[in-house]
Amino acid sequence: MNKFVIAALLALHAGISHAADNSGKKFPNVLVILADDLGYGDLQCNNPTRGKIKTPNIDNLAAQGMRFADAHSSSGVCSPSRYALLTGRYHWRTRLQSGIVGMWGEPLIAPDRLTIASLAKQNGYRTGAIGKWHLGWDWPIPLANVALFKGKPMEDGNPSDAQRAVWNQVFSQRIAGGPTTRGFDSYFGTDVPNWPPYCFIDGNRTVGIPSEFLPSNMLKNHQASNQGPALKDWKLESILPALEDRAIKFISDAAKRPEPFLLYMPLTTPHTPLAVNAQWKGKSGLENACADLIMETDATVGKVLKALEQSGNADDTLVIFTSDNGFASYVGAKDLEQRGHFPSGPLRGYKTDVYEGGHRVPFIVRWPKVVKSGTVCSQLVHHADVIATLAEILSVKLPANSAEDSFSLMPLLKGVDKPVRENSVSCAASGIPGLRQGDWKLILAPDPRQNKDVKNDVQLYNLAEDLGETKNLASEQPERVARMRALMEKLITDGRSSPGVVQKNDVVVKRYPQPLGMQNKKGKAAK
Repeated sequence: MNKFVIAALLALHAGISHAADNSGKKFPNVLVILADDLGYGDLQCNNPTRGKIKTPNIDNLAAQGMRFADAHSSSGVCSPSRYALLTGRYHWRTRLQSGIVGMWGEPLIAPDRLTIASLAKQNGYRTGAIGKWHLGWDWPIPLANVALFKGKPMEDGNPSDAQRAVWNQVFSQRIAGGPTTRGFDSYFGTDVPNWPPYCFIDGNRTVGIPSEFLPSNMLKNHQASNQGPALKDWKLESILPALEDRAIKFISDAAKRPEPFLLYMPLTTPHTPLAVNAQWKGKSGLENACADLIMETDATVGKVLKALEQSGNADDTLVIFTSDNGFASYVGAKDLEQRGHFPSGPLRGYKTDVYEGGHRVPFIVRWPKVVKSGTVCSQLVHHADVIATLAEILSVKLPANSAEDSFSLMPLLKGVDKPVRENSVSCAASGIPGLRQGDWKLILAPDPRQNKDVKNDVQLYNLAEDLGETKNLASEQPERVARMRALMEKLITDGRSSPGVVQKNDVVVKRYPQPLGMQNKKGKAAK
């Protein structure tokens, strides 16, 4: 009997018994579409009175499913948010205590870390990723030649012979540590569209060998950010249509296969490069390239969803649409506001901020057989919750050392209007954390707007009464501040926020406000 039980458990873990759930029905397909720098208020369904950009396809998705009004990313910038969405773990438990994965950076997701893709794959899914990765690779760049990947062009604008030679050497090899080593059967994308290498990556190889520097005229007007190695005649405008085509093909091919699919589609837009295709230039009427690109992004989402409908799989597919963080203020937020469009809606702040505009993001779920159409959920949810939701759908118990900050959304999706999580953490790009506990939010740093004579080193807001984070209540409620500080410390030292066995963080997590003398010390031990 013991041998039988052990064999059955191993079969479940390996995904052998994956064809059906407990009711005998096939597991749903899963489509996760992640926009890049799309603000909470950029969708008309979130911001009907002060949103001036037309987003009919995404709005229609919301009308067909559930729109979440209090959904959050792990950070106000992209790499950390992507980490949390894919792993169900806060990014600040890793080496990435602030900022993003740098150019030519190493993988942020550990090889043995469970992701939504590896979980799905263990349970018989075909998995794919199409779009922007920005979670690092093991680039095969010789240490002695690193400077040749970050150097500038020669006086004539061309790479040196040494640069071309090492670029050819590196880009002729397989690139380890990418999506296909983190649970995805396939990958196609540009990694980071405004950074080199300026080419597509298919699986673990570049499509072509970048041999030129990106022309300097493509570094202006919020296009590319770094020159670096590029394919000759590389066009930034071609990126989004190529991702769209690949996603449509993936969905079409999946319809011919017996197994369910999980497709993760992290779009490159409306993040820079603001490379708007001709048919969308000026369409927003707001004299802003990012606004036009939001409309083009909406159209791409519409075409992918249409392909899903035409494949016959729409009714059997869980669709999640969200964004990695808030709108980037530097691409014209003030001008847009003057024209009546408020990318953060009623929220304070933008991308990179610890305030709500930095990390309260669009979040829409459509699942026809489960989610009632046209519904709105105001409960607190987080990107990290995707993996626990998937585990519940698959009737799989997550290992203790995975998804440490993930809570299943299934009760909410079924219409139960009760909290699934009591707290969450979302950080500024600088690393400053914002801790939610119910309606209350504690920011572990002083308000840059506060009078210099005020001594508050933290901020406390009641978001139920002050969504715009205008009135700091820290001095009025010291006991609540103390309790929430203690909660934050517990979330750090427990290595998790979900129920389960205490886990280790990858590094010593930085505390804020930082203790005197600790500002320049980097922790390496697990704590």
